[in-house]
Amino acid sequence: MPVEFSASVARLPDYPVAGGYSLPEDVALLASNESPWGPLPQVIEAAMRAVQRANRYPDPSYWDLRSALSERYGVAPTQIAVGNGSVDILLAFASAVLEPGTELVYAWPSFSVYPHLPAASGATAVTVPLDADHMHDLDAMAAAIGVRTRLVIVCNPNNPTSTALPLDRIAAFVEQVPDHVTVILDEAYCEFSQLDDPDASIELLDRHQNLVLLRTFSKVYGLAAMRVGFALCGSEAFVKALHQVRQPFLVNAAANAAAIEALRHQDAVRDRVVKTLAGRREVEQGLEALGIGFATSQANFAWLQLPAGTAEAGVVAGLQERGVLVRQGAALGQEGALRVTYGTSEQNARFLSALGELIA
Repeated sequence: MPVEFSASVARLPDYPVAGGYSLPEDVALLASNESPWGPLPQVIEAAMRAVQRANRYPDPSYWDLRSALSERYGVAPTQIAVGNGSVDILLAFASAVLEPGTELVYAWPSFSVYPHLPAASGATAVTVPLDADHMHDLDAMAAAIGVRTRLVIVCNPNNPTSTALPLDRIAAFVEQVPDHVTVILDEAYCEFSQLDDPDASIELLDRHQNLVLLRTFSKVYGLAAMRVGFALCGSEAFVKALHQVRQPFLVNAAANAAAIEALRHQDAVRDRVVKTLAGRREVEQGLEALGIGFATSQANFAWLQLPAGTAEAGVVAGLQERGVLVRQGAALGQEGALRVTYGTSEQNARFLSALGELIA
């Protein structure tokens, strides 16, 4: 008789991970929205100092990191939660908020982890299609909120479509959500958006105790491998609930130290944003020259539509053969599309040249 697993195991989808981890280092890694620029030397040194005390557990409250985040973002440390990447925090919220008989509302296509939340908790997913411009349809999302809704997620800028909505529209939407429904504004890519100041959404926390702003060190801070995410919460109750449902010591000491040091270098953050915007222009101009349509990006990646009749899988395979890794749209919720991270100028040029050969 085979071993029996819980029903959630059968419900959980596979996370669509990118390939290419065993390929040579000169491959253009444009599949996972990582920063092409590594950590600062000071950040590396801070992590190495922490490793020297690897025989000791880190502070389970992560008070130093939460205090550093408080100083940077102006939110009380008691209203800040940290995690092993923002995905860890999302999964914890599912455990703390959702259960069978409740509902989660989110747009689709959006972040690939969102379907895991109802699958793990036994809740029901209510998905709302994006509009014709690949953006969240906030009116439709508001209409989808019902008596069983416990959680609503808005990804802004949205992954994988790169689009974003201005803060005034987000604020108006949050006003419509009942106070007992948790709203997570997933802002993993907010630093790259040119619509509003990345910190502008923080003032919404004073007006909405049911709001959570979810952010990460994986993107603009260049610490994807360190796995540090954080949540700025409208209420301390969220932080307490997350602590109850998660294991202790969930951020390792090296990652904790690296994140604290990275916060001290906001000049580097601004520099990376400027370079990313330059890469955005390079890629968009190249796509226009190739006659390829793309969404209006406010992130560090492009969402492009392949010409009608083009075999998506064939293009992805052809790009890999030419030393360029991108993500298939089919794995992210829409066939006939590609998600491409902006890289260095050399990597962007390699991608555009290879794509031009494949669709010629």
